[in-house]
Amino acid sequence: MITLRVNGSTFDTESDPETPLLYVLRNEIQLNGAKFGCGLGQCGSCTVLADNRPVFSCLTPIAMFAEREITTLEGLGSIDSPGPVQRAFIEEQAAQCGYCIPGMIMRAHALLLLNSAPDELTIRQALEPSLCRCGTHMRILRAVHRASEGFREQTSAAGGNTQ
Repeated sequence: MITLRVNGSTFDTESDPETPLLYVLRNEIQLNGAKFGCGLGQCGSCTVLADNRPVFSCLTPIAMFAEREITTLEGLGSIDSPGPVQRAFIEEQAAQCGYCIPGMIMRAHALLLLNSAPDELTIRQALEPSLCRCGTHMRILRAVHRASEGFREQTSAAGGNTQ
């Protein structure tokens, strides 16, 4: 049995330790924010955070996540109370088909945890592992810029570091 810590809760799984995290998240825990895209770590739609760092959940076995905190899209906010990055993506209408957006949001969130005021090049580099075929790249970039403002406000209100 492996115990996973996901979005602040613990879950026990009897799955094989080599099972990719994505399958456990979607099939056992019913967290469907992370998507199965290419299954090769090339599209980024499966991205979640492990200890606030982006990982491809379609490639990484659950055995790698013992003692680590996993954050999924669902852990950033809810429909009624979206997190700053989610809210910015909604306000900028950054999603077209929406398949890549969970991974983009997770990568943007990880970036803003490290740097709440990233420049355009830094944002592009952070999002590079994620692939959007719909062509909403400029909206996604605007959303991350907008999210950085909300992120700084939220972090500042919580007494955290804003830089």
